[in-house]
Amino acid sequence: MNNLATQPVSRVEYSTPGQLVDALNTVFGRQQPGVGAAHAKGINLEGAFRPSRMAALVSKAPHLQKMGVPITVRFSNFPGATDVPDTDGLSSPRGMSIKFFLPDGTETDIVAHSFNGFPASTADGFRQFLMAVAASGPNAVRPTPLDAFLKVHPRAKTFLETQIAPPVSYATVTYYGVNAFRFINASGLGTYGRYQVRPMAGEQSLTAAQIEKADPDYLSHEIRERVNDDSIRFKLMLQIAEDEDDLNDPSIAWPDARRQIELGDIEIDPVVADNAKAERRLLFIPGALTAGIEAQDPMIKARSDAYPISYDRRR
Repeated sequence: MNNLATQPVSRVEYSTPGQLVDALNTVFGRQQPGVGAAHAKGINLEGAFRPSRMAALVSKAPHLQKMGVPITVRFSNFPGATDVPDTDGLSSPRGMSIKFFLPDGTETDIVAHSFNGFPASTADGFRQFLMAVAASGPNAVRPTPLDAFLKVHPRAKTFLETQIAPPVSYATVTYYGVNAFRFINASGLGTYGRYQVRPMAGEQSLTAAQIEKADPDYLSHEIRERVNDDSIRFKLMLQIAEDEDDLNDPSIAWPDARRQIELGDIEIDPVVADNAKAERRLLFIPGALTAGIEAQDPMIKARSDAYPISYDRRR
């Protein structure tokens, strides 16, 4: 296990949580009832998480001990609009959020997406990115504000240009938790890491011919059919930071060679009985943590403060 010294955080965040949600609304339009500021189109399923034998060595968190816990999982597309076809390039990154229902009645969440990284290193940078996108529509004069932004922010350019192709299924995508957390075990040993959620079915994308024929909402239809046949399974992994890895910048992916620890198995079975009701009720927050897991990356707080504002607007 790593026992890394906490890296100092010197960055200043200027954007308020409300301004972050305003920026998303500027990109996708004013929020309508039931529509999130981002990842508006989604489907919710139920399942279970069963920790590995290694999990308790990493953290004393209740769901990482011997007993399994029930979960709710939400798969989604990126836009803050529900009418963007699943095959549209704007629909990536795909999202996977997991809510763990702990034995004491509390909850803890993981929020992940299908790109290993984030378009900006800070909340303020993310807002600037969104405002540049909003100001750079098809009729904008070139070079557009987005062109100018991407020229000096190469990681944002990579984020836009290297998203995954339309997947066969939400169940054939790897999802990345881009923020770093500190995991504390029963002995007080701290380990810094980021989540990865890996599909047991392997990563699979549609062919060009399949994309041409795909229904605009094929992913939700496919996942319903898939769970009717069998459970969906993922491995919850923890990528361990090394001394040179930046714990406070989600725009930088850590090398693939970093050690990974298997935290447990995710098994997803039925779609929730009333998905529309679940969409109105459920709220996943990156900073909804439990004992044994602490936020490290300052963007966790920025994201966690913004999510309830979007939730209130869609209600």
